[in-house]
Amino acid sequence: MAVSGQEPDRTGVRLQQGLGFGLSGKLLLLTIPLILIVEILIYVPSIANFRVNRLNDRLAAANTAALVLDAAPSGMVPDALARQILASIGARAVAIKSGQQRRLLAAADMPKKIDHDVDMREIGVGSAIFDAFRVMLDSGDEVMRILGPAPGSGQFIEVVADEKPLRAAMFRFSRNVLLLSLVMTSITAGLIYYALHHLFVRPMRRVTANLVAFHENPESTARIIEPSKRTDEIGVAERELSDMQRDLVSMLHQKSHLAALGLAVSKINHDLRNLLASSQLLSDQLASVPDPRVQRFAPKLMRSLERAIAFCQSTLSYGKAQEAPPDRRMVLIEPVVNEVRESAGLASDTSIEWINAIERGLTVDADPDQLFRVLLNLVRNAAQALESDKSGAGVARQIRVTGRREGAVAILEISDTGPGIPEKARAHLFEAFQGSSRDGGTGLGLAIAAELVRAHGGELSLVEGTLGATFRIMIPDRAVELHRLRDARARG
Repeated sequence: MAVSGQEPDRTGVRLQQGLGFGLSGKLLLLTIPLILIVEILIYVPSIANFRVNRLNDRLAAANTAALVLDAAPSGMVPDALARQILASIGARAVAIKSGQQRRLLAAADMPKKIDHDVDMREIGVGSAIFDAFRVMLDSGDEVMRILGPAPGSGQFIEVVADEKPLRAAMFRFSRNVLLLSLVMTSITAGLIYYALHHLFVRPMRRVTANLVAFHENPESTARIIEPSKRTDEIGVAERELSDMQRDLVSMLHQKSHLAALGLAVSKINHDLRNLLASSQLLSDQLASVPDPRVQRFAPKLMRSLERAIAFCQSTLSYGKAQEAPPDRRMVLIEPVVNEVRESAGLASDTSIEWINAIERGLTVDADPDQLFRVLLNLVRNAAQALESDKSGAGVARQIRVTGRREGAVAILEISDTGPGIPEKARAHLFEAFQGSSRDGGTGLGLAIAAELVRAHGGELSLVEGTLGATFRIMIPDRAVELHRLRDARARG
Protein backbone atom coordinates (compact mmCIF):
# COMPACT_ATOMS: atom_id res chain seq x y z
CA MET A 1 0.00 0.00 0.00
CA ALA A 2 1.60 3.23 -1.09
CA VAL A 3 0.47 6.49 0.47
CA SER A 4 2.54 9.66 0.05
CA GLY A 5 2.78 13.12 1.62
CA GLN A 6 0.77 13.74 4.76
CA GLU A 7 -1.67 10.95 4.07
CA PRO A 8 -0.06 8.38 6.43
CA ASP A 9 -0.48 10.78 9.34
CA ARG A 10 -4.15 11.33 8.59
CA THR A 11 -4.61 7.61 8.08
CA GLY A 12 -2.92 6.89 11.42
CA VAL A 13 -5.13 9.40 13.20
CA ARG A 14 -8.28 7.95 11.68
CA LEU A 15 -7.07 4.44 12.47
CA GLN A 16 -6.50 5.32 16.14
CA GLN A 17 -9.86 7.05 16.35
CA GLY A 18 -11.57 4.05 14.83
CA LEU A 19 -9.80 1.38 16.89
CA GLY A 20 -10.00 3.11 20.29
CA PHE A 21 -7.98 1.02 22.77
CA GLY A 22 -6.64 -1.16 20.00
CA LEU A 23 -6.70 -4.88 19.27
CA SER A 24 -3.20 -5.39 20.71
CA GLY A 25 -4.16 -3.89 24.08
CA LYS A 26 -7.36 -5.91 24.22
CA LEU A 27 -5.41 -9.05 23.39
CA LEU A 28 -2.97 -8.34 26.21
CA LEU A 29 -5.77 -7.64 28.70
CA LEU A 30 -7.41 -10.90 27.67
CA THR A 31 -4.23 -12.99 27.81
CA ILE A 32 -3.08 -12.01 31.32
CA PRO A 33 -6.38 -12.82 33.14
CA LEU A 34 -6.67 -16.15 31.33
CA ILE A 35 -3.18 -17.16 32.41
CA LEU A 36 -3.89 -16.01 35.97
CA ILE A 37 -7.03 -18.13 36.00
CA VAL A 38 -4.95 -21.13 34.93
CA GLU A 39 -2.44 -20.37 37.68
CA ILE A 40 -5.22 -20.19 40.26
CA LEU A 41 -6.59 -23.52 39.08
CA ILE A 42 -3.11 -24.96 39.56
CA TYR A 43 -2.56 -23.27 42.94
CA VAL A 44 -5.78 -24.52 44.61
CA PRO A 45 -4.94 -28.25 44.50
CA SER A 46 -1.24 -27.45 45.08
CA ILE A 47 -1.83 -25.76 48.43
CA ALA A 48 -4.16 -28.56 49.52
CA ASN A 49 -1.55 -31.13 48.53
CA PHE A 50 1.13 -29.17 50.40
CA ARG A 51 -0.93 -29.28 53.61
CA VAL A 52 -1.63 -33.01 53.26
CA ASN A 53 2.07 -33.72 52.67
CA ARG A 54 3.09 -31.68 55.73
CA LEU A 55 0.60 -33.54 57.88
CA ASN A 56 1.78 -36.89 56.53
CA ASP A 57 5.37 -35.90 57.24
CA ARG A 58 4.41 -35.05 60.80
CA LEU A 59 2.66 -38.40 61.16
CA ALA A 60 5.71 -40.21 59.79
CA ALA A 61 7.93 -38.45 62.32
CA ALA A 62 5.42 -39.22 65.07
CA ASN A 63 5.46 -42.92 64.09
CA THR A 64 9.23 -42.98 64.47
CA ALA A 65 9.02 -41.26 67.82
CA ALA A 66 6.23 -43.65 68.88
CA LEU A 67 8.47 -46.64 68.17
CA VAL A 68 11.14 -45.17 70.40
CA LEU A 69 8.77 -44.18 73.18
CA ASP A 70 6.82 -47.42 73.04
CA ALA A 71 10.00 -49.53 73.21
CA ALA A 72 11.27 -47.82 76.36
CA PRO A 73 10.14 -49.26 79.69
CA SER A 74 7.37 -47.33 81.36
CA GLY A 75 8.67 -44.25 83.14
CA MET A 76 12.21 -44.67 81.78
CA VAL A 77 11.99 -41.69 79.34
CA PRO A 78 12.84 -38.47 81.10
CA ASP A 79 10.49 -35.54 80.62
CA ALA A 80 13.25 -33.43 79.10
CA LEU A 81 13.93 -36.08 76.43
CA ALA A 82 10.22 -36.48 75.75
CA ARG A 83 9.89 -32.72 75.25
CA GLN A 84 12.83 -32.77 72.84
CA ILE A 85 11.26 -35.59 70.86
CA LEU A 86 7.93 -33.75 70.72
CA ALA A 87 9.62 -30.51 69.70
CA SER A 88 11.50 -32.29 66.91
CA ILE A 89 8.23 -33.50 65.38
CA GLY A 90 6.36 -30.24 66.14
CA ALA A 91 3.81 -31.86 68.43
CA ARG A 92 2.41 -31.32 71.90
CA ALA A 93 1.44 -34.93 72.50
CA VAL A 94 1.62 -38.35 70.88
CA ALA A 95 -0.79 -41.18 71.67
CA ILE A 96 -1.37 -44.61 70.20
CA LYS A 97 -4.29 -46.99 70.32
CA SER A 98 -3.76 -50.70 70.29
CA GLY A 99 -6.81 -52.94 70.68
CA GLN A 100 -8.99 -51.44 73.40
CA GLN A 101 -6.13 -49.62 75.05
CA ARG A 102 -5.22 -46.02 74.28
CA ARG A 103 -1.83 -44.94 75.62
CA LEU A 104 -0.32 -41.49 75.83
CA LEU A 105 3.32 -41.91 74.84
CA ALA A 106 4.48 -38.35 75.46
CA ALA A 107 2.90 -35.01 76.29
CA ALA A 108 4.02 -31.42 76.89
CA ASP A 109 1.91 -28.32 77.41
CA MET A 110 -1.37 -30.03 76.71
CA PRO A 111 -4.06 -27.58 75.51
CA LYS A 112 -7.38 -27.13 77.23
CA LYS A 113 -9.29 -28.15 74.12
CA ILE A 114 -8.79 -29.56 70.64
CA ASP A 115 -10.16 -27.21 67.93
CA HIS A 116 -9.96 -29.50 64.89
CA ASP A 117 -9.65 -33.18 64.16
CA VAL A 118 -7.87 -34.27 60.97
CA ASP A 119 -8.21 -37.93 60.07
CA MET A 120 -5.60 -38.69 57.41
CA ARG A 121 -7.04 -42.16 56.88
CA GLU A 122 -10.19 -40.75 55.29
CA ILE A 123 -9.47 -37.55 53.42
CA GLY A 124 -10.99 -36.56 50.05
CA VAL A 125 -10.04 -33.94 47.46
CA GLY A 126 -12.88 -31.59 48.35
CA SER A 127 -12.28 -31.76 52.08
CA ALA A 128 -8.52 -31.33 51.60
CA ILE A 129 -9.05 -28.12 49.60
CA PHE A 130 -11.65 -26.80 52.04
CA ASP A 131 -9.49 -27.52 55.11
CA ALA A 132 -6.42 -25.95 53.45
CA PHE A 133 -8.16 -22.61 52.95
CA ARG A 134 -9.75 -22.86 56.40
CA VAL A 135 -6.32 -23.14 57.97
CA MET A 136 -5.04 -20.12 55.99
CA LEU A 137 -8.05 -17.99 56.92
CA ASP A 138 -7.89 -18.81 60.65
CA SER A 139 -5.97 -16.27 62.70
CA GLY A 140 -5.95 -17.77 66.24
CA ASP A 141 -3.77 -20.33 67.99
CA GLU A 142 -5.89 -23.33 67.10
CA VAL A 143 -4.85 -26.80 68.09
CA MET A 144 -5.45 -29.81 65.87
CA ARG A 145 -5.41 -33.51 66.43
CA ILE A 146 -4.02 -35.57 63.57
CA LEU A 147 -5.01 -39.21 63.25
CA GLY A 148 -3.17 -41.67 61.05
CA PRO A 149 -2.21 -45.32 60.72
CA ALA A 150 -0.10 -46.58 63.65
CA PRO A 151 3.13 -48.57 63.35
CA GLY A 152 3.19 -52.23 64.19
CA SER A 153 -0.02 -53.65 65.61
CA GLY A 154 -1.53 -50.32 66.64
CA GLN A 155 -4.89 -49.22 65.25
CA PHE A 156 -4.04 -45.52 64.83
CA ILE A 157 -1.74 -42.87 66.16
CA GLU A 158 -2.77 -39.43 67.40
CA VAL A 159 -0.65 -36.31 67.21
CA VAL A 160 -1.71 -33.09 68.92
CA ALA A 161 -0.07 -30.06 67.31
CA ASP A 162 -0.51 -26.32 66.77
CA GLU A 163 -1.88 -25.07 63.43
CA LYS A 164 0.15 -21.88 63.49
CA PRO A 165 3.45 -23.39 62.19
CA LEU A 166 1.49 -25.18 59.46
CA ARG A 167 -0.23 -21.92 58.53
CA ALA A 168 3.09 -20.11 58.33
CA ALA A 169 4.54 -22.83 56.07
CA MET A 170 1.48 -22.65 53.82
CA PHE A 171 1.84 -18.87 53.48
CA ARG A 172 5.52 -19.27 52.57
CA PHE A 173 4.56 -21.84 49.97
CA SER A 174 1.83 -19.54 48.62
CA ARG A 175 4.26 -16.65 48.39
CA ASN A 176 6.75 -18.76 46.45
CA VAL A 177 3.98 -20.00 44.15
CA LEU A 178 2.80 -16.41 43.63
CA LEU A 179 6.26 -15.18 42.69
CA LEU A 180 6.80 -18.13 40.39
CA SER A 181 3.35 -17.59 38.87
CA LEU A 182 4.09 -13.94 38.18
CA VAL A 183 7.30 -14.87 36.42
CA MET A 184 5.62 -17.66 34.43
CA THR A 185 2.64 -15.45 33.66
CA SER A 186 4.85 -12.69 32.33
CA ILE A 187 6.87 -15.06 30.18
CA THR A 188 3.82 -16.98 28.91
CA ALA A 189 1.78 -13.84 28.30
CA GLY A 190 4.68 -12.30 26.41
CA LEU A 191 5.12 -15.38 24.22
CA ILE A 192 1.40 -15.74 23.54
CA TYR A 193 1.04 -12.01 22.89
CA TYR A 194 4.00 -12.00 20.49
CA ALA A 195 2.71 -15.06 18.62
CA LEU A 196 -0.85 -13.78 18.32
CA HIS A 197 0.34 -10.27 17.46
CA HIS A 198 2.62 -11.59 14.72
CA LEU A 199 0.12 -14.08 13.32
CA PHE A 200 -3.16 -12.17 13.62
CA VAL A 201 -3.03 -8.65 15.05
CA ARG A 202 -0.38 -7.22 12.74
CA PRO A 203 -2.04 -8.56 9.54
CA MET A 204 -5.42 -7.28 10.77
CA ARG A 205 -3.94 -3.84 11.48
CA ARG A 206 -2.49 -3.84 7.97
CA VAL A 207 -5.88 -4.68 6.45
CA THR A 208 -7.60 -2.09 8.66
CA ALA A 209 -5.11 0.63 7.73
CA ASN A 210 -5.60 -0.20 4.07
CA LEU A 211 -9.38 0.04 4.40
CA VAL A 212 -9.08 3.46 6.04
CA ALA A 213 -6.66 4.68 3.35
CA PHE A 214 -8.79 3.23 0.54
CA HIS A 215 -11.87 4.95 1.95
CA GLU A 216 -10.11 8.32 1.62
CA ASN A 217 -9.48 7.84 -2.10
CA PRO A 218 -11.28 4.80 -3.56
CA GLU A 219 -10.38 5.73 -7.14
CA SER A 220 -6.62 5.44 -6.58
CA THR A 221 -5.01 2.17 -7.65
CA ALA A 222 -2.15 2.93 -5.24
CA ARG A 223 -4.53 2.27 -2.34
CA ILE A 224 -5.23 -1.33 -3.42
CA ILE A 225 -3.84 -3.78 -0.87
CA GLU A 226 -1.02 -6.06 -1.95
CA PRO A 227 -2.03 -9.60 -0.82
CA SER A 228 0.49 -11.64 1.14
CA LYS A 229 1.39 -15.23 0.36
CA ARG A 230 -0.47 -16.63 3.37
CA THR A 231 -2.70 -19.62 2.67
CA ASP A 232 -4.94 -19.30 5.73
CA GLU A 233 -8.17 -17.31 6.19
CA ILE A 234 -6.31 -13.99 6.50
CA GLY A 235 -4.54 -14.63 3.20
CA VAL A 236 -7.87 -15.43 1.55
CA ALA A 237 -9.38 -12.25 3.02
CA GLU A 238 -6.47 -10.16 1.68
CA ARG A 239 -6.81 -11.61 -1.83
CA GLU A 240 -10.59 -11.16 -1.87
CA LEU A 241 -10.20 -7.59 -0.57
CA SER A 242 -7.66 -6.84 -3.29
CA ASP A 243 -9.96 -8.21 -6.01
CA MET A 244 -12.93 -6.29 -4.60
CA GLN A 245 -10.92 -3.06 -4.51
CA ARG A 246 -9.77 -3.53 -8.10
CA ASP A 247 -13.36 -4.12 -9.26
CA LEU A 248 -14.52 -1.06 -7.32
CA VAL A 249 -11.77 1.15 -8.77
CA SER A 250 -12.68 -0.04 -12.27
CA MET A 251 -16.36 0.59 -11.61
CA LEU A 252 -15.70 4.09 -10.26
CA HIS A 253 -13.52 4.91 -13.26
CA GLN A 254 -16.27 3.69 -15.55
CA LYS A 255 -18.89 5.78 -13.75
CA SER A 256 -16.65 8.83 -13.91
CA HIS A 257 -16.22 8.22 -17.62
CA LEU A 258 -19.99 7.91 -18.02
CA ALA A 259 -20.53 11.14 -16.10
CA ALA A 260 -18.02 13.00 -18.26
CA LEU A 261 -19.54 11.46 -21.39
CA GLY A 262 -23.04 12.45 -20.29
CA LEU A 263 -21.94 16.05 -19.78
CA ALA A 264 -20.26 16.15 -23.19
CA VAL A 265 -23.24 14.55 -24.93
CA SER A 266 -25.67 16.95 -23.29
CA LYS A 267 -23.71 19.88 -24.70
CA ILE A 268 -23.50 18.34 -28.15
CA ASN A 269 -27.13 17.32 -28.06
CA HIS A 270 -28.35 20.91 -27.62
CA ASP A 271 -26.58 22.23 -30.72
CA LEU A 272 -27.19 19.09 -32.78
CA ARG A 273 -30.94 19.29 -32.26
CA ASN A 274 -30.89 22.87 -33.53
CA LEU A 275 -28.94 21.85 -36.63
CA LEU A 276 -31.27 18.95 -37.32
CA ALA A 277 -34.28 21.19 -36.87
CA SER A 278 -32.87 23.57 -39.51
CA SER A 279 -32.20 20.62 -41.82
CA GLN A 280 -35.79 19.47 -41.30
CA LEU A 281 -37.06 22.88 -42.43
CA LEU A 282 -34.96 22.64 -45.58
CA SER A 283 -36.19 19.11 -46.27
CA ASP A 284 -39.77 20.34 -46.05
CA GLN A 285 -39.02 22.70 -48.94
CA LEU A 286 -37.66 19.82 -51.02
CA ALA A 287 -41.08 18.19 -50.96
CA SER A 288 -42.35 20.96 -53.28
CA VAL A 289 -39.65 20.33 -55.91
CA PRO A 290 -41.27 18.58 -58.92
CA ASP A 291 -38.21 16.46 -59.75
CA PRO A 292 -39.26 12.74 -59.59
CA ARG A 293 -36.02 11.72 -57.91
CA VAL A 294 -36.46 14.40 -55.28
CA GLN A 295 -40.04 13.31 -54.71
CA ARG A 296 -38.78 9.75 -54.25
CA PHE A 297 -36.10 10.48 -51.68
CA ALA A 298 -37.61 13.48 -49.86
CA PRO A 299 -40.02 11.41 -47.67
CA LYS A 300 -37.16 9.10 -46.64
CA LEU A 301 -34.96 12.07 -45.83
CA MET A 302 -37.72 13.64 -43.73
CA ARG A 303 -38.29 10.39 -41.82
CA SER A 304 -34.56 10.05 -41.20
CA LEU A 305 -34.35 13.61 -39.85
CA GLU A 306 -37.41 13.08 -37.64
CA ARG A 307 -35.88 9.91 -36.28
CA ALA A 308 -32.51 11.64 -35.72
CA ILE A 309 -34.22 14.45 -33.78
CA ALA A 310 -36.05 11.87 -31.65
CA PHE A 311 -32.73 10.09 -31.01
CA CYS A 312 -31.14 13.36 -29.88
CA GLN A 313 -33.97 14.03 -27.47
CA SER A 314 -33.48 10.63 -25.85
CA THR A 315 -29.66 10.54 -26.01
CA LEU A 316 -29.23 10.94 -22.28
CA SER A 317 -31.79 8.30 -21.43
CA TYR A 318 -29.18 5.53 -21.48
CA GLY A 319 -27.44 5.33 -18.11
CA LYS A 320 -29.57 8.11 -16.65
CA ALA A 321 -33.07 6.68 -16.87
CA GLN A 322 -34.86 3.79 -18.49
CA GLU A 323 -35.83 3.89 -22.15
CA ALA A 324 -39.39 4.93 -22.84
CA PRO A 325 -41.77 1.94 -22.73
CA PRO A 326 -42.21 0.46 -26.22
CA ASP A 327 -45.36 1.41 -28.13
CA ARG A 328 -46.00 -2.10 -29.40
CA ARG A 329 -48.08 -3.16 -32.32
CA MET A 330 -47.90 -5.82 -35.01
CA VAL A 331 -45.22 -4.59 -37.44
CA LEU A 332 -44.45 -6.06 -40.84
CA ILE A 333 -40.74 -6.72 -40.51
CA GLU A 334 -39.54 -6.66 -44.13
CA PRO A 335 -40.07 -2.89 -44.74
CA VAL A 336 -38.22 -2.15 -41.49
CA VAL A 337 -35.29 -4.33 -42.60
CA ASN A 338 -35.16 -2.60 -45.99
CA GLU A 339 -35.09 0.81 -44.31
CA VAL A 340 -32.30 -0.39 -42.04
CA ARG A 341 -30.31 -1.46 -45.09
CA GLU A 342 -30.69 1.94 -46.71
CA SER A 343 -29.88 3.83 -43.49
CA ALA A 344 -26.72 1.74 -43.02
CA GLY A 345 -25.61 2.60 -46.61
CA LEU A 346 -25.64 -1.02 -47.73
CA ALA A 347 -28.21 -0.59 -50.51
CA SER A 348 -25.57 0.96 -52.77
CA ASP A 349 -22.54 -0.89 -51.33
CA THR A 350 -21.69 -3.68 -53.77
CA SER A 351 -18.67 -4.89 -51.75
CA ILE A 352 -20.96 -6.44 -49.11
CA GLU A 353 -23.58 -8.94 -50.24
CA TRP A 354 -26.98 -8.49 -48.56
CA ILE A 355 -29.07 -11.64 -48.13
CA ASN A 356 -32.71 -11.30 -47.07
CA ALA A 357 -34.08 -14.61 -45.77
CA ILE A 358 -37.18 -13.37 -43.93
CA GLU A 359 -40.39 -15.36 -44.12
CA ARG A 360 -42.93 -13.67 -46.33
CA GLY A 361 -45.43 -11.62 -44.36
CA LEU A 362 -43.60 -12.06 -41.03
CA THR A 363 -44.86 -9.65 -38.35
CA VAL A 364 -43.38 -8.79 -34.97
CA ASP A 365 -45.25 -7.44 -31.96
CA ALA A 366 -42.89 -4.52 -31.28
CA ASP A 367 -42.33 -0.76 -31.28
CA PRO A 368 -41.25 -0.02 -34.89
CA ASP A 369 -38.84 2.79 -33.99
CA GLN A 370 -37.14 0.76 -31.23
CA LEU A 371 -36.99 -2.32 -33.45
CA PHE A 372 -35.40 -0.15 -36.14
CA ARG A 373 -32.73 1.00 -33.64
CA VAL A 374 -31.98 -2.58 -32.61
CA LEU A 375 -31.57 -3.80 -36.17
CA LEU A 376 -29.57 -0.73 -37.25
CA ASN A 377 -27.05 -1.20 -34.41
CA LEU A 378 -26.58 -4.89 -35.24
CA VAL A 379 -26.30 -4.31 -39.00
CA ARG A 380 -23.80 -1.47 -38.57
CA ASN A 381 -21.70 -3.65 -36.25
CA ALA A 382 -21.72 -6.41 -38.86
CA ALA A 383 -20.71 -3.99 -41.65
CA GLN A 384 -17.90 -2.51 -39.55
CA ALA A 385 -16.65 -6.01 -38.69
CA LEU A 386 -16.49 -6.90 -42.39
CA GLU A 387 -14.74 -3.63 -43.28
CA SER A 388 -12.12 -4.07 -40.53
CA ASP A 389 -11.42 -7.73 -41.37
CA LYS A 390 -8.03 -7.92 -43.09
CA SER A 391 -7.71 -11.71 -43.05
CA GLY A 392 -10.90 -12.66 -44.87
CA ALA A 393 -9.37 -13.35 -48.28
CA GLY A 394 -11.39 -15.86 -50.27
CA VAL A 395 -14.45 -15.53 -47.99
CA ALA A 396 -17.49 -13.75 -49.40
CA ARG A 397 -18.39 -10.63 -47.41
CA GLN A 398 -22.03 -11.20 -46.55
CA ILE A 399 -24.68 -9.94 -44.16
CA ARG A 400 -27.65 -12.23 -43.80
CA VAL A 401 -30.94 -11.28 -42.16
CA THR A 402 -33.30 -14.14 -41.39
CA GLY A 403 -36.68 -14.10 -39.74
CA ARG A 404 -39.19 -16.73 -38.73
CA ARG A 405 -41.89 -17.35 -36.21
CA GLU A 406 -41.98 -20.18 -33.68
CA GLY A 407 -45.43 -20.15 -32.13
CA ALA A 408 -45.91 -16.83 -30.35
CA VAL A 409 -42.23 -15.86 -30.61
CA ALA A 410 -40.71 -13.94 -33.52
CA ILE A 411 -37.04 -14.76 -34.16
CA LEU A 412 -34.68 -12.54 -36.14
CA GLU A 413 -31.03 -13.30 -36.82
CA ILE A 414 -28.35 -10.97 -38.19
CA SER A 415 -25.16 -12.77 -39.21
CA ASP A 416 -21.98 -11.83 -41.01
CA THR A 417 -18.90 -13.60 -42.36
CA GLY A 418 -16.47 -11.41 -40.47
CA PRO A 419 -13.82 -12.39 -37.88
CA GLY A 420 -16.38 -13.05 -35.13
CA ILE A 421 -16.35 -11.93 -31.48
CA PRO A 422 -13.06 -12.37 -29.56
CA GLU A 423 -13.25 -14.53 -26.46
CA LYS A 424 -12.19 -11.69 -24.14
CA ALA A 425 -15.10 -9.51 -25.33
CA ARG A 426 -17.81 -12.15 -24.79
CA ALA A 427 -17.91 -11.94 -20.98
CA HIS A 428 -19.17 -8.31 -21.08
CA LEU A 429 -20.65 -8.32 -24.56
CA PHE A 430 -23.87 -6.45 -23.71
CA GLU A 431 -22.38 -4.03 -21.15
CA ALA A 432 -21.72 -0.38 -21.99
CA PHE A 433 -18.07 0.40 -22.84
CA GLN A 434 -17.15 -3.24 -22.23
CA GLY A 435 -18.28 -5.31 -25.20
CA SER A 436 -16.52 -3.60 -28.10
CA SER A 437 -14.08 -5.78 -30.02
CA ARG A 438 -13.15 -3.08 -32.55
CA ASP A 439 -10.50 -0.39 -32.12
CA GLY A 440 -12.25 2.91 -31.49
CA GLY A 441 -15.56 1.24 -30.67
CA THR A 442 -17.50 2.28 -27.56
CA GLY A 443 -19.49 -0.91 -26.99
CA LEU A 444 -22.73 1.09 -26.68
CA GLY A 445 -24.50 -0.38 -29.72
CA LEU A 446 -24.99 -3.87 -28.30
CA ALA A 447 -25.82 -2.50 -24.84
CA ILE A 448 -28.59 -0.27 -26.27
CA ALA A 449 -29.92 -3.06 -28.48
CA ALA A 450 -30.03 -5.52 -25.54
CA GLU A 451 -31.87 -2.98 -23.36
CA LEU A 452 -34.50 -2.31 -26.03
CA VAL A 453 -35.06 -6.04 -26.64
CA ARG A 454 -35.44 -6.68 -22.90
CA ALA A 455 -38.02 -3.90 -22.75
CA HIS A 456 -40.10 -6.03 -25.13
CA GLY A 457 -39.75 -9.06 -22.86
CA GLY A 458 -37.35 -10.63 -25.33
CA GLU A 459 -33.71 -11.67 -25.43
CA LEU A 460 -30.68 -10.72 -27.52
CA SER A 461 -27.94 -13.34 -27.61
CA LEU A 462 -24.84 -14.41 -29.50
CA VAL A 463 -25.23 -17.70 -31.36
CA GLU A 464 -22.25 -19.96 -30.82
CA GLY A 465 -20.58 -22.09 -33.45
CA THR A 466 -21.29 -19.96 -36.54
CA LEU A 467 -19.05 -18.41 -39.17
CA GLY A 468 -18.39 -14.82 -38.20
CA ALA A 469 -20.92 -13.51 -35.68
CA THR A 470 -24.64 -14.25 -35.48
CA PHE A 471 -26.95 -12.35 -33.13
CA ARG A 472 -30.42 -13.71 -32.40
CA ILE A 473 -33.38 -11.55 -31.39
CA MET A 474 -36.33 -13.32 -29.77
CA ILE A 475 -39.43 -11.19 -29.13
CA PRO A 476 -42.57 -12.90 -27.79
CA ASP A 477 -46.04 -11.62 -28.57
CA ARG A 478 -47.94 -9.93 -25.77
CA ALA A 479 -50.51 -12.02 -23.94
CA VAL A 480 -53.99 -11.12 -25.17
CA GLU A 481 -56.36 -10.36 -22.31
CA LEU A 482 -59.45 -12.58 -22.21
CA HIS A 483 -61.90 -9.70 -21.82
CA ARG A 484 -60.58 -8.19 -25.06
CA LEU A 485 -61.21 -11.47 -26.83
CA ARG A 486 -64.77 -11.52 -25.49
CA ASP A 487 -65.32 -7.94 -26.62
CA ALA A 488 -63.99 -8.73 -30.07
CA ARG A 489 -66.26 -11.77 -30.36
CA ALA A 490 -69.24 -9.73 -29.18
CA ARG A 491 -68.58 -7.10 -31.84
CA GLY A 492 -68.21 -9.84 -34.42
